[in-house]
Amino acid sequence: MSRPRNVVILMSDEHAPRLSGHAGHPIVDTPNLDRLASMGTRFSAAYTASPICVPARASFATGQPVHAHGCWDNVIAWKGTPRGWHHALRDRGHRVASIGKLHFAGHDGDDYGLTESILPMHVEGGTGDAKMLFREADDVRPAGAKLGREAGPGESAYTLYDRRITAAAQVWLHEAARRRDDRPWVLFVSWVAPHFPLIAPPEHYYRYASQDLPLPKLWSAAGRVPHPYDVHHDRRSCYGRGFDGPADVRRALAGYYGLTSFMDENLGKVLGMLDRTGLWDDCDVLYTSDHGDNLGTRGLWGKCTMYEESAGIPMIAVGEGFAPGATVATPVGHVDVAPWVLRAAGARDAIDELALPGRALDEIAAGAEPGRVAISELHTAAPHGFWMVRDVRHKYVHYLDMPCQLFDLIEDPEELVDLSASPAHAGVLAAMRARLDAVLDPVAVDARALADQAAMLERLGGRDAVQARAPMPFTPAPV
Repeated sequence: MSRPRNVVILMSDEHAPRLSGHAGHPIVDTPNLDRLASMGTRFSAAYTASPICVPARASFATGQPVHAHGCWDNVIAWKGTPRGWHHALRDRGHRVASIGKLHFAGHDGDDYGLTESILPMHVEGGTGDAKMLFREADDVRPAGAKLGREAGPGESAYTLYDRRITAAAQVWLHEAARRRDDRPWVLFVSWVAPHFPLIAPPEHYYRYASQDLPLPKLWSAAGRVPHPYDVHHDRRSCYGRGFDGPADVRRALAGYYGLTSFMDENLGKVLGMLDRTGLWDDCDVLYTSDHGDNLGTRGLWGKCTMYEESAGIPMIAVGEGFAPGATVATPVGHVDVAPWVLRAAGARDAIDELALPGRALDEIAAGAEPGRVAISELHTAAPHGFWMVRDVRHKYVHYLDMPCQLFDLIEDPEELVDLSASPAHAGVLAAMRARLDAVLDPVAVDARALADQAAMLERLGGRDAVQARAPMPFTPAPV
């Protein structure tokens, strides 16, 4: 990079990577994201560090994988340690601001390395959804049935919150254009949409509800051969209980599609402020999400799977080193954002200081590490953890207590054919497992996660005390 730049990071919540016009979706309208993609580079094989909010966001902030930072679930949230790129930039005199959802622990005295935090959303009460500490196979969450039943037109606490985030971001950027900072600044804007509840502003909801929306891939049980984890996830989450038939599914789809367009509208307002203030001249921009959403595919809803819909994320980068309208197929992940931000802002020395394992996105776009893999991991929603390894062609999913999965995403981008039992792919299977073992010991990591969760459960008063807590389908928006 020739000179330090300001950085704007725009993050949505639960945006499946294919649910945008520029990604080829035939229905969802996202003109502002499409414009951003035309201005910069789209990473078509981008993955979350973990397909659930809190661990993913901890990885985004620290630049470390989940097994390194130890924020395993939506209960054990980031408290500011290990230090992340926020701290490194602030220590060097940069302004580092956040507006909107963070989903950190939120305890008094926690230091997240931010110079200012506007309208922050943290996990509720510092411990979040404590029932995620339950890892037994027979644990079920009946509150999840709300997902389908409440979908429809209107405003929720989340859409109102997102409107406030957008307004605050516009004000911040307007004032930034008038300031003269000694060093480049970083602004992190984080919305909640299209995260459920699937209640979309009417003008967005009805543009989709008026259409005969196609049902999700493998929504019907007919012809579907589910993996054992799929059965477990559906039974445990109870999301499927809120859908009585195709009409309910289409209502939920209209809600999600509408929330996606609503998010795109808010993103467009922020981009509009960059246009009006001339900040584009000295600013790089990244759009991404914390994870995706199954959205009815295979009969599954929510996140917590390693399928493309859930573990995949959108990622678009605009600025120095990113060719307009380009697509990069090299796998990337949340951990690759931190080194890029530090490089862009002129703090390259902090990459070694923080011992970041990722590679900067601009370097990857230039062809660095073409044979690299992306890794995702999940340590909740099942009795044992499981991991995904993705190279340019294949995806391998490793379970400790269930059969593994292997997909060829070039020949089978919809992940319809599991090749794990194919003799012809035994070598690929072994090679992908070796890539995982080179990074971590699954048995040891799983044992550490379970031990940390058991200790947290004890600190919260034990299983009976946590079981007595009211259901919490999602984190309340700040008032």
